[in-house]
Amino acid sequence: MSNYTIAIHGGAGTILRSDMTPELEQAYTDGLQQALDAGYALLSKGGTAVDAVTIAVTTLENNILFNAGRGSVFTKQGLHEMDAAIMDGIDLKAGAVAGVRNIKNPIEIALRVMSNSDHVFLSGEGANEFAIKQALQIEPDDYFFSQFRYDQWLAVRDSDTYLLDHDSKLETSVKDKKFGTVGAVACDTHGNIAAATSTGGMTNKQYGRIGDSPLIGAGTYANNRTCAISCTGHGELFIRSVAAYDVSCLMEYKGLSLEDAMQVVVNQKLVAIQGEGGMIGVDAQGNASLVFNSEGMYRGVRNNIGLNEIAIYK
Repeated sequence: MSNYTIAIHGGAGTILRSDMTPELEQAYTDGLQQALDAGYALLSKGGTAVDAVTIAVTTLENNILFNAGRGSVFTKQGLHEMDAAIMDGIDLKAGAVAGVRNIKNPIEIALRVMSNSDHVFLSGEGANEFAIKQALQIEPDDYFFSQFRYDQWLAVRDSDTYLLDHDSKLETSVKDKKFGTVGAVACDTHGNIAAATSTGGMTNKQYGRIGDSPLIGAGTYANNRTCAISCTGHGELFIRSVAAYDVSCLMEYKGLSLEDAMQVVVNQKLVAIQGEGGMIGVDAQGNASLVFNSEGMYRGVRNNIGLNEIAIYK
């Protein structure tokens, strides 16, 4: 039996202790621990890496604090458009959706695309139609409403400004940007790995914008031969860098370790093009790494040899 590990993230960016109340910090910590424990419980019973990342991400999607599922931000039209992806390292199977609406757990659609269709990526109305046929849970717009997200959108809806994620000051300055995504990576008792990512995108986003989260190789990737990666950051830069797959390539072709490969991508390649954010990763030996170049990243990791850690700040 292999060592088993799960790691999660709930977004990255300018996350400062000075901007956080003790109550809010505890709420984030509790939310992260709940998701981590849900995934770990499955792994400890011999569950698959795919099932573990799915339940961890589902738990985060159900938490209104995080920009995914229930906590998704508002688009320019005042709607909620969500993206998600999942990948199985065993056989490189993957499923992804973009621009879905009213689906309680977008990661569940991505999973069904992977397991119950001949496709990899569905979008918009077609993805919603597929979700309905798969009998996935649909929620009314009110389910996705939060006053905080709504006030944030009201502050910018009459402009062409978009916000990367929640901002306590409702400003758009560089120092206040946060990247709202949730994700999980896992290595199970059989040495198989998987990755999953879900997001509500950017506040006031236009033109059906899609970030890196649902793009296989950019924001999400898994291959038993190398690593499972879930990213969070300024999606356009992660897309241009093919960031998740680049970690795998550095491991496969240059022989780098998981940690070294992630450091190169996050702190060299992304930094060189002003790409801010981070990523979490595991390999098939159960090693985990959580790397970011921003001020903070909501994150956690747990394994079967005693590690159980939740962190927010640098």
